[in-house]
Amino acid sequence: MRLDPDLCYQTLLAKDRRFDGWFFVGVSSTGIYCRPVCPVRTPKRENCRFFANAAAAERAGFRPCLRCRPELAPGNGLLDVSSRLASAAAALIDDGFLDTGNLADLAARVGVTDRHLRRIFDAEFGVSLLAFAQTRRLLTARQLLTDTRLPIGTVALAAGFGSVRRFNDLFLKQYGLNPQRFRNGADVPDAESMTFALGYRPPFRWPEMLAFLAHRCIDGVERIDGDTYSRTLAATHGGREIAGWIGVRHAPQRYALDVTLSISLAPAVGPVLARVRRFFDLAARPDLIDAHLGNLAADAPGLRVPGALDGFEIAVRAIVGQRLPRPDARAALARIAARFGTRTVAPAGLDRLFPSAAILARTPVCALEQTGVAPGDAQALVAVANEVSSVRVTLDPAAPLDETLAALRGIRGVGEWAVQYIAMRALGWPNAFPDDATAAQPDRRAPAWQPWRAYAAVHLWNRSEQHARP
Repeated sequence: MRLDPDLCYQTLLAKDRRFDGWFFVGVSSTGIYCRPVCPVRTPKRENCRFFANAAAAERAGFRPCLRCRPELAPGNGLLDVSSRLASAAAALIDDGFLDTGNLADLAARVGVTDRHLRRIFDAEFGVSLLAFAQTRRLLTARQLLTDTRLPIGTVALAAGFGSVRRFNDLFLKQYGLNPQRFRNGADVPDAESMTFALGYRPPFRWPEMLAFLAHRCIDGVERIDGDTYSRTLAATHGGREIAGWIGVRHAPQRYALDVTLSISLAPAVGPVLARVRRFFDLAARPDLIDAHLGNLAADAPGLRVPGALDGFEIAVRAIVGQRLPRPDARAALARIAARFGTRTVAPAGLDRLFPSAAILARTPVCALEQTGVAPGDAQALVAVANEVSSVRVTLDPAAPLDETLAALRGIRGVGEWAVQYIAMRALGWPNAFPDDATAAQPDRRAPAWQPWRAYAAVHLWNRSEQHARP
């Protein structure tokens, strides 16, 4: 991304929250880099250098600010189709892919050669893949050191370092500080959970987000209590599955969401927080999106597209809800979770994980029909579960879009509305359009909403009193 230094400096003077995370400023007189909303005194223009991401600032020799904490900045969403491959690789790095895999594996995952991936990634982000991954590990470690009382060894492994020695050496080399220095400033009591702040660019329509999720809540898996969304969650670490729960509430005075994780998720805290960011669409640019949608967004600026904590779960929701009214679809999903989900320990009202693709791939179609799912949809569920569990299809923002959509359309019983819904929530495609009119008479206004049709669909649902889809 090309940055206009003069425009960046004017934004820095205004401390405009809409541009938080869109760039970082390195201050040559201090050797520190900050978010554009940092509360410290604005540096002189001649002392400022501007960077598109934290990794580029660190490569130039700047250290992260202890006051504004660059690791808390919202990310840069998938705004340009031409950069989708590089963005997919960045999303996988955020999920910890390179903690266990190598560059060749990463390139194969996004469907290109490693040489091509290095080239397009450097062109998009201005840093190498390895430098980007190293910065992610360091910033994750900083957040864990500051916001938790986890042992140093646990922090190192959770952030993706292979050993404590490697972690200590790299931290000291990069920041000139011992990791314990950050621990000394933390005033966080020992507990069975951890809480982190994830920033966003305002505005953020939290009541509408909660309403969307409430209309689609799966009993036993999810719960909304007041202004807090909670759910069970599974993650993978070191080749094994770990289970836990999260709770999310709005902190509008800090332009952030406070995310509480059970201590059981500590080994996978980086990837889990990355999934939460995508689930609540924290990287969105409301200033760009709302301006493009015009009058459609005027009544609810800052509306987000809810994403996915588990792409396969979204596929199940989409297929079950293709034909069933919303209350019937919710009831069927709850029965699927109750019958096939794994029991787990979580706060009151949450007692099971949503069944994985591997579980439903082994489930007889007749057993799914007994939960209230139509025969054709039950067959489609098992077919999709087989594709996902065998890794022939992946349902996350890093998946190749056209190939994944084609594969879904090729599965008997998966209709176009379901395909678009999966594309919107699981694949994170901002131009997906699962409008209720799609199958019959598409909305004539839809072409004008490109490339933000997914946001338009959420606005249309928000205006409707019927919320007919899950």
